[in-house]
Amino acid sequence: MTFLKMQNYEILIEEGGLSHFAKHIKEVYEFDELFVVTDQNVFDLYKTKLIEALVGYRLSFVVLPPGEKTKSLEVYQQAIKTLIEKGIKRNHLILAFGGGVIGDLTGFIASTLYRGISYVQIPTTLLAQVDSSIGGKVGIDLKEGKNLIGSFYDPKFVLIDPSFLKTLSKREYANGLAEMIKAGLIGDKKLYTYLLEHDTVTEVEISEAIQVKRNVVLLDPYDKKERMYLNFGHTFGHAIEKKHQYETYLHGEAISYGMLIALQIGIQIGDTKEELYQEVKTLLKSRGLIQEPLLQMDDYRDEIVHDKKNLADGLRFIIVTKPGDVKIVKLKESDIL
Repeated sequence: MTFLKMQNYEILIEEGGLSHFAKHIKEVYEFDELFVVTDQNVFDLYKTKLIEALVGYRLSFVVLPPGEKTKSLEVYQQAIKTLIEKGIKRNHLILAFGGGVIGDLTGFIASTLYRGISYVQIPTTLLAQVDSSIGGKVGIDLKEGKNLIGSFYDPKFVLIDPSFLKTLSKREYANGLAEMIKAGLIGDKKLYTYLLEHDTVTEVEISEAIQVKRNVVLLDPYDKKERMYLNFGHTFGHAIEKKHQYETYLHGEAISYGMLIALQIGIQIGDTKEELYQEVKTLLKSRGLIQEPLLQMDDYRDEIVHDKKNLADGLRFIIVTKPGDVKIVKLKESDIL
C-alpha cells in the first residue's frame, strides 16, 4: 500500500484495497450507517463487493444516471432530497463511489448539505483516480460552462484501488491516460517518457501522476498560481466538452485536443518546440484520444469566455516548454483570435 499525505487527509493506493475499506472507515467514523452516492453502472458492477467489504454497516444508496449531465443543479437537488428522505444527519458519512462525475457532485453535496458533512472518495475510473478525486475541488456544471459552481472541500480520505480498472472499457481507460500524459508533461518527465512507450499503467505510475497533482496542490491549495498548471489543455478542453453538450467527447479526449491547441499557442509565442507538438500528437493518436482531422481552435474561441481562468485582466493560459517544464502566460482575447 502507498500512502500520500495531503494537508488534511491521506490518499491510500492499494490493489484490492476495497477489502480493507471498513478498517479505514473505522479510523474516521464512529457510527454504523453509511450513505453511498454512486451511478447506475458502478452500482450494477460493484454493489455486492461494497456490501461485502462493509459488513456490519447499514448502507443507504443514492443511485444516479451515469454521465457528465448528472453534474447539474437539478440532480444535485434531487440527490440531496433523497439523502434527507433516507435520514441523513449532519454527523453521518457519505461515500462518493464512482468516477469523476460522482466524486465532484458528491463532494459538493457534502460541502453544502447542513453546511458540511464528512465524505470519502472511492474513485473507480483511472481518470478519477489520478485527477478529480485528488485536491478537494468539488462542484457541478452550468449551461454556461463546466465546474462553474463549486467549492474546495477535502474528504476524510481517498481510497484508490487499481483493481477497479479491470472493468473499464478501452476508451474509458484511455480517458484516464490523457490526464496522466498531462501530468507527465507538466511535472514528471520520467512519467511522460513511460507513457510514450506503454499503454497500461500500474500502481507505480498512478502514484507518480497523483504526486504531480499533490505537489502543486500543496503549494497552492486555492488555485492562485501553481495549481493552475493542472489546467494545461483544459481551457479549450472544457470548451470542446461544452460545445458538444458533453456527449461527443469524453473529458480525456477533449483535453487531448486542448493540449495540442495549447502546444500550438506555445509554438506561436516562441515557448514550445514543434517537435514536442508532433510527439504528443503521435502519442495521443496512438492511444485513440484524438483523430484527424484535428479539432481547430477557431471553432471553440467563443466557448472560453466563461472559463474560470478568464480573469478581469486576461486569460491565464498554461504553456509547456518541454516535458516537466511549464509556465503561466496571460493572454488577451486578441492573442488567440
